[in-house]
Amino acid sequence: MSTDTSQQQDLYATPGETSQGRVFTVTGQDWDSIAQSIGESAEERVVVNMGPQHPSTHGVLRLILELEGETVTEARCGIGYLHTGIEKNMEYRSWVQGVTFCTRMDYLSPFYNEATYCLGVERLLDIEDDIPEKAQVMRVLLMELNRISSHLVAIATGGMEIGALTVMTIGFRERELVLDLFELITGLRMNHAFIRPGGVAQDLPPGALDEIRDFIALMKKRLPEYAALCNANPIFKGRLEGIGHLDLAGCLALGITGPVLRSTGYAWDLRKTQPYCGYEDYDFEVQTWDTCDSYGRFRIRLNEMSESLKIVEQCADRLAGLEGAPVMVGDRKIAWPSQLAIGSDGMGNSLDHIRHIMGESMEALIHHFKLVTEGFRVPAGQAYVPIESPRGELGAHVVSDGGTRPFRAHFRDPSFTNLQATSVMSEGGMVADVIVAIASIDPVMGGVDR
Repeated sequence: MSTDTSQQQDLYATPGETSQGRVFTVTGQDWDSIAQSIGESAEERVVVNMGPQHPSTHGVLRLILELEGETVTEARCGIGYLHTGIEKNMEYRSWVQGVTFCTRMDYLSPFYNEATYCLGVERLLDIEDDIPEKAQVMRVLLMELNRISSHLVAIATGGMEIGALTVMTIGFRERELVLDLFELITGLRMNHAFIRPGGVAQDLPPGALDEIRDFIALMKKRLPEYAALCNANPIFKGRLEGIGHLDLAGCLALGITGPVLRSTGYAWDLRKTQPYCGYEDYDFEVQTWDTCDSYGRFRIRLNEMSESLKIVEQCADRLAGLEGAPVMVGDRKIAWPSQLAIGSDGMGNSLDHIRHIMGESMEALIHHFKLVTEGFRVPAGQAYVPIESPRGELGAHVVSDGGTRPFRAHFRDPSFTNLQATSVMSEGGMVADVIVAIASIDPVMGGVDR
């Protein structure tokens, strides 16, 4: 290899120049000279990297903005900074272990990731009709509580980004209450791996329904506070109305779903249009708005929390009549041992459960061991079961080759699809409005960079 330094040039640009124009390095003290060198020319455009940083762009999202003054002339998303590799990793784990991976994708709505994956696996196993009623009701309960917690974060962080810090503090205050419920029911605040193929991991703990009812009563008082604080607030409306405009034709062309689509007035919600988990048995309304802007998306999320609260209340009433009912399919060749309990040391399984497994028979012990270590086999085929996550249509395309591990698991994550709207919503507007437009999409980068 030649060591001639004249040959060792930057492959992408000569010093001080790129295909986009000149490069300016600003170190903090030389801004005046930079501004002078740019001159007063109206044709000069500046390319700015917004991100990747966390506070103002909902995760490690990079926005490449081309500006003319304060007007955005071009906006592009740079993604891929999380490097999770979750979908690929799932090919090397059993079907049940896959839940532990996919729950970590969209980390603000983990139960939805688990649910769509498990519904796909259950369709391949042909056990959709065998899932116990109590398991289905618990799934709906957890998903709707999760919708409330996710929308609270969307509204709280969106408020923070435009300077409405009170919205942020009370949003996270309420979310803590939901996470407390998750911890009570599943043992974890996030990344639960609680919804499993065949049902859910374990029954509701004692006292859970009372805690849920207390939460419902409190939120019925708290949600109107958001409306009173924001809905008619002239400063809040001034920052959101008319910003991030995207009409129905644009949403359909880009495949955009969720609150962004419903803000055009189109009542598309998979809980109503393609019901799953028994959603057809619940009384609730699909929320729409007709402004096609960030304000409409805020109002939809606010209203959806009230509707979710109605569903949670119905779930609590139904669960009260299902005391002691099974929460996992009866087929012992599929049912992951779901009577797990904590030992006296706060870790592992209780001695009672271990005695139960080991005391049945040697065959039962061997079967238990094989089920946990190898996992069950899933017939060859493929399935896609979409569900309505807080951000739109979330679906898992699950492919089996007949083995104990997924041949392929690919997720249609709404954050990934909805981010396409960034350029349409931002170009022609102000730099400050880019943040509002992104906040109204409510992307979660864990779902984008799978």
